[in-house]
Amino acid sequence: MNAPRRPPGRAVDGVLLLDKAPGISSNGALQSARRLYNALKAGHTGTLDPLATGLLPLCFGEATKFAGELLDADKSYDAVIRLGVTTDTADAEGQVLETRPVAVTRQQVEAVLQRFQGEIMQVPPMHSALKRDGKPLYEYARAGIELERQPRRVTIHAIRLLAVEHDKISMSVDCSKGTYIRTLAEDVGRLLGCGAHLEGLRRTRIGGLSLDHAVTLAELADLSLSGRDARLAPADSLLLDLPAAELGEIDAAHLIHGQPVRWNGPAGARLRAYASGRFLGLCQLSSDGYLVPRRLVAERGTASGSA
Repeated sequence: MNAPRRPPGRAVDGVLLLDKAPGISSNGALQSARRLYNALKAGHTGTLDPLATGLLPLCFGEATKFAGELLDADKSYDAVIRLGVTTDTADAEGQVLETRPVAVTRQQVEAVLQRFQGEIMQVPPMHSALKRDGKPLYEYARAGIELERQPRRVTIHAIRLLAVEHDKISMSVDCSKGTYIRTLAEDVGRLLGCGAHLEGLRRTRIGGLSLDHAVTLAELADLSLSGRDARLAPADSLLLDLPAAELGEIDAAHLIHGQPVRWNGPAGARLRAYASGRFLGLCQLSSDGYLVPRRLVAERGTASGSA
């Protein structure tokens, strides 16, 4: 007996704020959500390690055109650091390298954490997706090869100690792109003199998006298809940090056909373009005073705006 045929894919547009569970890769979470929506096109805005939980924005349809916008965004995390144990990956998935006794006070931990506030130089971990000669570093690490890595400048905007419980530290971190919380945990342990690794990580914010309205895959699966669609934010929710330009219908007609239109503002500025509240796409101001379309949404009637 033949299995029932899957219905044709749907042209779904929007952004799902997913609260990722532990133990699943970002791509695995994306594919599960895509199946629940039966979406034709989907992509994510940057990955979370399988160990980590929390905010993973997923893009469908026209929203995938703007997925890269969050790669440079600041991020926030809640982290749990295990003191006294170092691992080869700097997190709980690695092999234990050393155990040491722990005898630290809250005051000592707070003093160490404040040393990481502001701009710091951070050496990326070998167990990371950064590439060398076209191959991710973690592949070298799995082969037992240690490569020299250049320190990179990152910014810790805020670091707050939430709790100290003998051999565990809970903290929250607001940081720039490219910050490795695993490396931060390892460095904190080194300065405390007992070693450490990252035991738990939860992402709570990316740019202007937060966990407040996120949904888990299990919760999504319990919803009807219309209920799932209702959880989608519009594509321009990925661009809310940018100023908006409200165009008249004539200028909008030119823009959606790829033609620049006159606009005042600083050269190089990027703007969200709208017409009658309808999101048109991402534009940039030229040096001679034109609003130039960079990425436009298709006219399917489903890309409502948030201006």
